[in-house]
Amino acid sequence: MRITAVDSFVLHVPVTGGHIEDSSHKVDRWGVPMARIETDEGITGFGYTGTHGHLPTDRLIAECIKEAYGPLLIGEDPMSAEALWNKLYNCSPIRWVGRSGITHLALSAVDIALWDIRAKAAGAPLWKLLGGDEEKRIEAYNTDWGWLHLSLETLVSGCKRLVEEGYNGVKIKVGSSDIQVDSKRVAAVRHAIGSERKLMVDANGKFDLPTALHMGKHLSDYDVVWFEEPLWFEDLLGHVRLASAIDMPIALGEQLYTLCDFANFVAMGAVHIVQADATRLAGITEWLKVADLAYAHRLPVVPHVGDMAQVHLHLCIAHPACDTLEYIPWLKEVFEEPARVRNGRFCVHQMPGASTTPTESAIARFRVA
Repeated sequence: MRITAVDSFVLHVPVTGGHIEDSSHKVDRWGVPMARIETDEGITGFGYTGTHGHLPTDRLIAECIKEAYGPLLIGEDPMSAEALWNKLYNCSPIRWVGRSGITHLALSAVDIALWDIRAKAAGAPLWKLLGGDEEKRIEAYNTDWGWLHLSLETLVSGCKRLVEEGYNGVKIKVGSSDIQVDSKRVAAVRHAIGSERKLMVDANGKFDLPTALHMGKHLSDYDVVWFEEPLWFEDLLGHVRLASAIDMPIALGEQLYTLCDFANFVAMGAVHIVQADATRLAGITEWLKVADLAYAHRLPVVPHVGDMAQVHLHLCIAHPACDTLEYIPWLKEVFEEPARVRNGRFCVHQMPGASTTPTESAIARFRVA
């Protein structure tokens, strides 16, 4: 099999309720720059990354897929996973301008598309190609009623509704201008969902170290499962100091882009829940290495859901470090086989591939020029 064509396009999909806010971002659409790779055997692979729907930068990602990586892929065997990833990652002109950011996100989309081809060629869902067990069940937690802009009443009623629907856990955002407001929201949600449900808290990198220390002591009163992205994303030493001072696990990883980044945080004891994201981590090939690293240190992997669970569900089923995955339903109308949750657990994908093939109607509806 040989690659004959590489193309790219961008989808913009509206988010729940018209817009969402966390401590650092306001988002009204989820950007989905996609890679489409065709082969001489008629198999087409799709991969993508996730953004905050900023069209100028989404176009740059799409152009990088087509113009930078495309020529390197034509004529190659898509089944050569490691060799092809190394060729793309180590291409010196591309590596020179970015080992994270736009070129890395573009490589993520390309690598996922290549894995989609491999699974389709095998006639199997990706989780099976990777050796996963169909009987494994992945627990879902939901973030989509935890946004910071929601009123206290809406936050509480939304989280309560989620646990009534069967979710065993919810995640809410913190990082308002008043830490007492954050504490009040955490307390109200804990009371609403009860002591048997899991509650996670995410600051999206907002706090400085003194504030994170203060917040960590508040959170310990409410049986919070983890404190996510409490500090600036690359502040390794700050996370080390925080981890040694509070008694709850720290979760992070959606803003780490390389295996070396994760290796440093793991080695220094700065992370306890590894949230690797294949749509930002140069694809599935690198994600698997990070998951193996975490597993070797007996750390759980709970992938960030920037891709709205499509690829990550396959990886969770296949990898022994994973048993939990976030769910946000923004892209449920995009794919032929969208991620679905029933009774608090993800349904297992059955179609061959990585579940990344968009429907024609979704392309027509969400594609931007």
